[in-house]
Amino acid sequence: TSLSMVLDSAMKSRLDGIRRSFQALTERLADPDVIADSNLLRQVMKDRSQSEETVQAFDEYCQLETELEGAQELFQEAGDDVEMREMARSEMKEIEVRLDELETLIKILLLPKDPNDDRNCMLEIRAGTGGSEANIFAGDLLDVYRKFMSAEGWQVSMMDSSPGDDGGYKNVVLEVKGDSVYSKLKWEAGVHRVQRVPATETQGRVHTSTATVAIMPECDEVDVKIDPKDIEMSTMRSGGAGGQNVNKVETAVDLLHKPTGIRIKCTQERSQLKNKELAMKMLMARLYDIENEKREAEERERRGVQIGTGGRSEKIRTYNWKDSRVSDHRLGQNFPLQNFLSGDVGPIIDGLIIKDQEAKLRQLSEDAMN
Repeated sequence: TSLSMVLDSAMKSRLDGIRRSFQALTERLADPDVIADSNLLRQVMKDRSQSEETVQAFDEYCQLETELEGAQELFQEAGDDVEMREMARSEMKEIEVRLDELETLIKILLLPKDPNDDRNCMLEIRAGTGGSEANIFAGDLLDVYRKFMSAEGWQVSMMDSSPGDDGGYKNVVLEVKGDSVYSKLKWEAGVHRVQRVPATETQGRVHTSTATVAIMPECDEVDVKIDPKDIEMSTMRSGGAGGQNVNKVETAVDLLHKPTGIRIKCTQERSQLKNKELAMKMLMARLYDIENEKREAEERERRGVQIGTGGRSEKIRTYNWKDSRVSDHRLGQNFPLQNFLSGDVGPIIDGLIIKDQEAKLRQLSEDAMN
């Protein structure tokens, strides 16, 4: 029996190269100069960990190929020994199944990665159509994400918020830090739609409201250049709860980026300096996000397909309270609403990651054929 799928020689030589650089990085970990420099050590460990899974999978693949050859030889040599032939055949089948799995895994590991995947990010939830019910829904989404982030072990801090009059939020921005935050949260970007009877509704009619989620990778001055002349900044009193100090001192910051018209108000911190830093951080993330969106749109156009996370205005999900279900329109699949509300967003995100990988693998094989 021959292998139904095999890694071609070009891919194998690429994997050999990855293995060699992985071994070189492993040797560098023992280098006294590297050990003495904590930043360099961290970088070497990070570079090494990025190819570790690929190298392990390729090592296992090579080992199994050798085992398969042995089993094939045993099958040939068994002659009329039915029991021996059967044993060899069964071993060959097992090995081939695992080789197929490994080949798919290796191809996925070799797919081009989103350069932002390892970054922390800012998550913004903005209430859309639906008045106070939209604000309440934005608050519900915030609760769900907080539970999900807590289960992932991520650090979350509130950067800005504007509470709704009847509860929830008109707008809320979180900073999320942790392991590969953007790679998971980016799938939540888009318009979320809810269908339910609002608490304020007396006739029992179902209303439809929306909230828009934006996921912005965290960036720094290297990623985004901002000319100080393009910024207009004014200060004001924070207002609201917070004791004597809050209304006497101008701690809140109102920042306008003139070229784009982006306006950011920051009232979270007790000092003007901290609010300025926060406002600049949020502005950089927004500008970087705009650049990203442009690049993604060009990429989608180039490939002629709707891949990845789609546009920012895409309706991605509907939450139906009456039927107790969440429908993800990109997957064309329903999920239990109660699971989602308790923070179980993982299965939806995993489904989207798999769908994206499948589309990229298809694209790879089409490119190879052309």
